[in-house]
Amino acid sequence: MKKLIVFDFDSTLMDGETIDFLAEPLGLKEKVAAITESAMRGELDFFESLTTRVRLLEGLEVQTVDTICHNLPLMPGAQETVKKLKEQGHKVVVFSGGFRNATSHFRDILGFDADFSNILHARNGKLTGLVGGDMMFDFSKGDMLVRLQNLLGISPEQTVAIGDGANDLSMFAHAGLKIAFCAKEVLKNAADIAIERKDLTQVLAHIEP
Repeated sequence: MKKLIVFDFDSTLMDGETIDFLAEPLGLKEKVAAITESAMRGELDFFESLTTRVRLLEGLEVQTVDTICHNLPLMPGAQETVKKLKEQGHKVVVFSGGFRNATSHFRDILGFDADFSNILHARNGKLTGLVGGDMMFDFSKGDMLVRLQNLLGISPEQTVAIGDGANDLSMFAHAGLKIAFCAKEVLKNAADIAIERKDLTQVLAHIEP
């Protein structure tokens, strides 16, 4: 039975958080990373934490954003895992509370079928500090997953969700198999399987070919 496999991007397919890397040239990495960490633990509203962090990026050049986003470190095993899942005939999709500058670039590299993420607004080649897109809220991933399931005629039982943070909880609610990957406690508590080592190929043992 072929499945819909949904990956989170930041700290799942990619080793780290995109917005933390973007904050580094502005000298704000530690400040932004602290907010990100709290949001991923489920201590902050995701929308508020996202808009607060993006506001701090105001003035960053889009060229710098793209350079950083195109050179993010992939999680060990990411390429092999997506390649194998695709060879087995599964649909592989990425849901990210991060940004299209990164997810669309890596869609071409990793070969997953689609990416749903957020868009950093820019004017005159610089970020304005505003953000919009598909993945702005705590409920966004679950909402999009249900839409995709309806569109593709795929049931929750045929769905696998893989993530690491609190904003992945909503997609876990609609997945037959929930895999927490190097995850925060709040997500591990909702998972069927918890993988603690940074080796994404470990998920393959839990997904039927």
